[in-house]
Amino acid sequence: MWVDYRKAPNLMIAEMWKDVLEGDGLPTKIIPEGDILTWGERVPFRILVPLGREHVADEILRKL
Repeated sequence: MWVDYRKAPNLMIAEMWKDVLEGDGLPTKIIPEGDILTWGERVPFRILVPLGREHVADEILRKL
């Protein structure tokens, strides 16, 4: 199961967060918000991490 961890304003920022988290071994998914017809690079994206691993994501970001 996956939980929302952060929101990103666009695809580029979402991919940057995903790269940071996955670079330290935490599986991450990014999903666009809204209707499938409006998906694109400029829509907000949700960044998801596995349930119960939010503290790991916090630790990764704290190191930055």
